[in-house]
Amino acid sequence: MGGPNKSLTRRDFLYRTAALGGSALLLNTMNAWGMGIASRVSAPPVLSGSGKGKKVLILGAGLAGMTAAFELGKLGYDCQVLEARSFAGGRCQTARKGFKLQELGGEVQECQFDAGHYINHGPWRIPMHHGSTLHYTRLFNVPLEVMVNDNDQAWIYLENGGPLAKQRLRPAQVKSDMRGHVAELLAKSVKNRQLDQQVNAADKELLLDYLANEGHLDAGDLRYKGRSGRGFRVNPGAGMQPGAGQASDPLGFGDLLASKVGKVYSAVQDFPMQNTMFQPVGGMDRIARAFEQRVGRRIRYGAEVQTLRQDAGKVTVTVKDTASGKLSAVSADYCLCTLPLSVLRMIDTDFSSRFKTAVQAVTYMPVGKIGLQMKRRFWEEDDQIYGGHILTDLKGINTISVPSSNWQQKKGVLLGYYNYMLDAIEVSALSPAERAEFALAAGQQIFPAYRDAYENAFSVAWHRVQYNLGGWAEWTEESRKAAYPLLHEGEGRVLLAGEHLSYLTGWQAGAIESAWQQIERIHARAQA
Repeated sequence: MGGPNKSLTRRDFLYRTAALGGSALLLNTMNAWGMGIASRVSAPPVLSGSGKGKKVLILGAGLAGMTAAFELGKLGYDCQVLEARSFAGGRCQTARKGFKLQELGGEVQECQFDAGHYINHGPWRIPMHHGSTLHYTRLFNVPLEVMVNDNDQAWIYLENGGPLAKQRLRPAQVKSDMRGHVAELLAKSVKNRQLDQQVNAADKELLLDYLANEGHLDAGDLRYKGRSGRGFRVNPGAGMQPGAGQASDPLGFGDLLASKVGKVYSAVQDFPMQNTMFQPVGGMDRIARAFEQRVGRRIRYGAEVQTLRQDAGKVTVTVKDTASGKLSAVSADYCLCTLPLSVLRMIDTDFSSRFKTAVQAVTYMPVGKIGLQMKRRFWEEDDQIYGGHILTDLKGINTISVPSSNWQQKKGVLLGYYNYMLDAIEVSALSPAERAEFALAAGQQIFPAYRDAYENAFSVAWHRVQYNLGGWAEWTEESRKAAYPLLHEGEGRVLLAGEHLSYLTGWQAGAIESAWQQIERIHARAQA
């Protein structure tokens, strides 16, 4: 069988694949094209032989670098990890009381959250199919808890929602009413024999039965009149409060369509975004700390890479001590560079012009987050929202997320915005205090108690963080084709690893699995 029609774009072809064959065919097609977004492996490679007598220099103590140090160390390699920061973890960071951050050109922020409260301003969640990340949380005994990634009882708030603008809508209402209205429309089309060419007599009855149940349609006239799942006008209670007799009225089909609610809400999440996900108890940096406990003696902190040179026998890196400014040189048999490409391109290397061009080919996503400590958990107390996201079209906000931990405590830290691209760039130009005010002004439109409950904030703009310069790598089809293979192959005695050298960009699993692949290649070369 031939390939897809060349007149179609890859996106068009995937869209048609999904329409014709459903999600299973779509995912198989994506995997066949190297576009899969599920973790492919759940354990590191099983390697034989010894690395004793060989030295590997690892640049960067993020998850990729520490994964490599841990696994190569088990084989006997002499590994040294150079880390410019005073702590390990790379972008796997959690801000809690005392944590400090200074963005390029910005002021020093010191987190003032109360003890026990935090914000994961780096990685936010772990999908159940990222077996590589879960391999280490299991191996290192990092306890996990449920992260509520989708909550039907949270809010949808559309500033530009037409007839439904500036109303707080529960996702359960939108889901119930859209399904009900669409089911009614389709059921009546079937009943009126408008789909006879597509549906035979036997399937027609089965389809009507399905639609009646799925859309909660009246058995007589196939009308959608609402359902209990969308909520009641008055909730059931004791005594003379039946609740069910006060069912809320469904939103109008025309109003839902005119609101364009689909631009912020979908009843089915994208593949990596399950309704229920995981997070380490106490903060995402528990994973980084677990690695650090096992490889920390091999990490040299405050070591900023200045130059990288190699010859037929070794790799030599010049390092500046960030405290004293003193320069020193470190040599090894091999080098695994896990620095973001946005950082690597600024280092003086002797890579070939072709390889340097490949390093330059990848852009990095501007990303911003802010954590807001509230003295009262009004989302739980007033609105019965326990975990999940507030979805909105408010400019520069994108998502407000409430915590999936410390249930029913007095205080809590919520995510006040999670913005990308131009929104992230614009908001990052504000001072930390101005960012907090920006987030408060938006949140106040949704939650009446927002401003009164606010205590303090901590924010990050990853594109302004010195040793990251962006949230994650953003590949295009063209750069994947031209640059990715070169970077994956490495050059000479230098190999690269990190989330950017995977198809899981932005995920911890991408960093880990990239390291697994490259340490296998280093070991094969060393054994040869």
